[in-house]
Amino acid sequence: MSLSSLLLQFLTGLSSASSLFLVGAGLSLIFGVTRIVNFAHGSFFMLGVYLAYTIVDRLGGGVGYWPGVVLAALAVGVLGALIEMVLLRRIYKSPELFQLLATFALVLVIKDVVLYLWGPDELLGPRAPGFKGSIEILGRQFPTYDLFLIVVGPVVLGLLWLLLTRTRWGTLVRAATQDREMVSALGINQAWLFTAVFALGATLAGLGGALQLPREPATLVLDLNTIGAAFVVVVVGGMGSIPGAYAAALLLSEIKAVCIWLGVVNILGYDVSFSKLTLVADFVVMAIVLVWRPWGLFGRPQAPSRYVGMAEEPLRRASKGYAWAMAAFGIALMALPLVTADSPYTTVLMIDLLVAALFAASLHFIMGPAGMHSFGHAAYFGLGAYGAALLVKSSGMPMELALVVAPLVAAIGAFVYGWFAVRLSGVYLAMLTLAFAQITWAIVYQWDAFTGGSNGLTGVWPSEWLSDKRAYYWLTLVLVAAGILLLRRVLFSPFGYALRAGRDSVLRADAIGIDVKRMQWTAFVIAGTAAGLAGALFAFSKGSISPETLSVDKSVDGLVMVLLGGVQTLAGPVVGAVTFSWLHDTVARNTDYWRAMLGAIILILVLLFPQGIAGFAKQLFERATGGRKSVAPPSTAGASGSQST
Repeated sequence: MSLSSLLLQFLTGLSSASSLFLVGAGLSLIFGVTRIVNFAHGSFFMLGVYLAYTIVDRLGGGVGYWPGVVLAALAVGVLGALIEMVLLRRIYKSPELFQLLATFALVLVIKDVVLYLWGPDELLGPRAPGFKGSIEILGRQFPTYDLFLIVVGPVVLGLLWLLLTRTRWGTLVRAATQDREMVSALGINQAWLFTAVFALGATLAGLGGALQLPREPATLVLDLNTIGAAFVVVVVGGMGSIPGAYAAALLLSEIKAVCIWLGVVNILGYDVSFSKLTLVADFVVMAIVLVWRPWGLFGRPQAPSRYVGMAEEPLRRASKGYAWAMAAFGIALMALPLVTADSPYTTVLMIDLLVAALFAASLHFIMGPAGMHSFGHAAYFGLGAYGAALLVKSSGMPMELALVVAPLVAAIGAFVYGWFAVRLSGVYLAMLTLAFAQITWAIVYQWDAFTGGSNGLTGVWPSEWLSDKRAYYWLTLVLVAAGILLLRRVLFSPFGYALRAGRDSVLRADAIGIDVKRMQWTAFVIAGTAAGLAGALFAFSKGSISPETLSVDKSVDGLVMVLLGGVQTLAGPVVGAVTFSWLHDTVARNTDYWRAMLGAIILILVLLFPQGIAGFAKQLFERATGGRKSVAPPSTAGASGSQST
């Protein structure tokens, strides 16, 4: 830990901050104006790298290098404008989570398009002409290209500042960031303003990717690796704040640089590896900022949207016909392993579908009735899975008892995380749950001695009497059905009505004596417990567990399941979980480009059935029966929400 190495790490942090700023600034602009949580922004960064590789190769690595970088960024900007006009413009008035679902589908499509055009191999571009060497700083060599990147960040920041503060277009952008409905009321063409902002944001992401061509290879994982860091920059800096994005990128990059410089430090007799903290340092910072200043370091509290969706129907109990149909369906599920005895894989797939249904139902419990968006629900699923595995392997606990205790481990995690999360709302709450999930993932990923690290844990099998997959299927069916029915029963209790009252109007709920935050906190614990049970069942069904069960991908899968089925129906998460898991399995086994096909299916469902599959089926049924509407009991009408059978 010398002074010279500290200086070099500081300079490296400055160069990384410039690249991170370009991506974060584009995402901040897009979200600040359009309010779209653009999950595909990382894909624009990835496309910038791949397009720069191809264009520079065609133009030649010498005189054509810099024009190739610029053309790659502009091409990404044009693609962003087309995506905004063709797809996103149709869903601006949809709930934020449906917009997230659409942009996630774009991630899948773009990834497979890149795979088809460039293949699966890593592609390393040429060095930038004029910046191929290094200079000596305090006896150490430092790349000249990194010095160039250090300059790029402030230059782009200055240009964006001039654009936003010295032009009429920039004034409109800043106004839309504060109150986009008022901008529309003043007669501004909101559609073209959104298109221009989206194109500029995509161009910045493409430029950030193109400038990384000499530093890192183009790979198919750049999209998801980049979007997480970009979200952190936007949240820490403040939604819509360009100076905030640069300050956040600088802060996060330098913290990581210092962690690398410190390396392994002995503290009170224990070796602490600060270099490993780089995996989670940015999410720790985001969590701290969200708890202390939810709107970011340079941001401002957002004006509430004046758009009000369709009136939501009250919760109603299932009719006798529906109850009998579900009972018949349950009997069919019980008999399924006997009917499909010649196809063992069907039983394995059905176990996966049941686990997914319970996981999605637990997420819907806090998303729908409680109105709390979570981007990190996989944390509780993973805690339940690892809890079950560790209880069996480390303590020798019987599998049956572990299935009881493991959900309590997840409940403890939800209890702790929920205490902080319920103090926020909207996208800020979602980002805090994402931060907690990533922190949990990092601990599991790096604690080799306890969790097995990146290798995970193996040999986590059910008891001998459940060694037959059919027996385990029946156990899973009983527990999943009990979990879903219990969640449903809670929603019909006074607690459930109070929970929806807090979602619909916090002020009115407080006025009649409902402790909204305590209700939401309790809902977090209930949902976490159910997700933990799903995780424990998953661990024993697979016989092993890995950190991927806590990853962002798993959380996003849960969101997709809930939204595909429909947030406004109780059956929605189950229908969505079965549909998504079945599509994922079927498509992945029949084509090499399963992501693109799955993404296209999701896009079609989002555009044609914005209320979800179950919601659409419910509408058809109501039309067929003469549009009959149910009325909530007078005593609970004010607390009723949108959920229905």
